[in-house]
Amino acid sequence: MNILEVSQLKKIYSTRFGGNKVWALKNVNFCVEEGEYIAIMGESGSGKTTLLNILATLDRPTSGSVILGGRNISKVKDSDIAAFRRDNIGFVFQDFNLLDTFTLEDNIYLPLVLAGKKYKYMKGKLDKISKYLKIEEFLQKYPYEVSGGQKQRAAVARAIITSPKLVFADEPTGSLDSKSADELLRLFERLNRLGQTILMVTHSVKSASAANRVLFIRDGEIFHQIYKGTDTNIKFYEKISTTIRLLASGGEE
Repeated sequence: MNILEVSQLKKIYSTRFGGNKVWALKNVNFCVEEGEYIAIMGESGSGKTTLLNILATLDRPTSGSVILGGRNISKVKDSDIAAFRRDNIGFVFQDFNLLDTFTLEDNIYLPLVLAGKKYKYMKGKLDKISKYLKIEEFLQKYPYEVSGGQKQRAAVARAIITSPKLVFADEPTGSLDSKSADELLRLFERLNRLGQTILMVTHSVKSASAANRVLFIRDGEIFHQIYKGTDTNIKFYEKISTTIRLLASGGEE
């Protein structure tokens, strides 16, 4: 069952006085099945961040459709978009996006607070998630008091506490050291095995090798994809690396 369907998606930016137009996305088409773990790869300026922002309802397309959970997000009213995003989407950012004046616990609670949930409900959800993510011991600390890896785990907890249909991750290992990055990738794999659908934008071949499918974007278009199948992460890493070299040289697999 498809949880996300992207069809003929285009995004055009105009210069200040409308003299020039920049095609950030040209004609993007793909689907995401429930329970998939997908990585999107592309060079800087390829359109991957624009694509992610549109899928996460942080930006609007010029044309085309994005169907999330059976609903066309371009048809959601501006007044309803924040609630739609909160109820359906989790987001993990490269720079964590935690509020320094809130404890990690309060940062994680924030989406549920905005949704008007009772404290008992929120605590029950966090108790389960914090144990699974191994963050119980520093929930009362502030973001500036913990490591990057701990902040990112708190950000993951915030992303999944609403039980979203889809978790988007934008370069989630970009601000982490190698050990913390490895821990985060293992965490994403565990969450995916539990049924969480994940869509990640990354430059990192190692990060992408944790996914089950990789989409390659160039000049605003999805132009290639590869599947992990029964490969190990190491084998898939080699396959992704080889594919990038072949695509860069104009060759084919």
